[in-house]
Amino acid sequence: MNDRKIVLDTLKRYHTTYELIEHEPMYTVEDIEKSGLWQHENGIGAKNLFLRDGSGKHHFLIVIREDKQADLKFVRDEIGSSRLSFASEERLEKYLKLQTGSVSPLGILNDENREVAVFFDKDLKQYEYLAVHPNDNTATIWMKTDVLVQIIKDHGNSFDWISIGS
Repeated sequence: MNDRKIVLDTLKRYHTTYELIEHEPMYTVEDIEKSGLWQHENGIGAKNLFLRDGSGKHHFLIVIREDKQADLKFVRDEIGSSRLSFASEERLEKYLKLQTGSVSPLGILNDENREVAVFFDKDLKQYEYLAVHPNDNTATIWMKTDVLVQIIKDHGNSFDWISIGS
């Protein structure tokens, strides 16, 4: 089953409304910003950081507002981790079964062993909708923030809200 089908089947099970917008592959936040895909009256785009700790034993998906930068030292302190760095493409494939440019909080659906801890920027709480990839970078889904959080929690991954700073 392909990644997008897993996502859409999951959304169907939650009886939630969403908007799927297909587009050319988008590899960076800058690509998406130029396209205008993240313009929504009640929502914001989500930027996703797949990180590992210094030992490489713990992995984290940090989801922040499109317009923010994450200071990894600050994030480290917020989540109680050792030194953080970006995880390799191999780790991204191993844990979330995703490719670079397709990272999404919905990638958690591929984390069969529930090894990736998920943290959302508290600033995302103020938005009714978030824009995320459906685990491939040729589409964007606008979906309700609370539904996305519930999907992650129901899947069994560790989840929490954290402060990211500016």
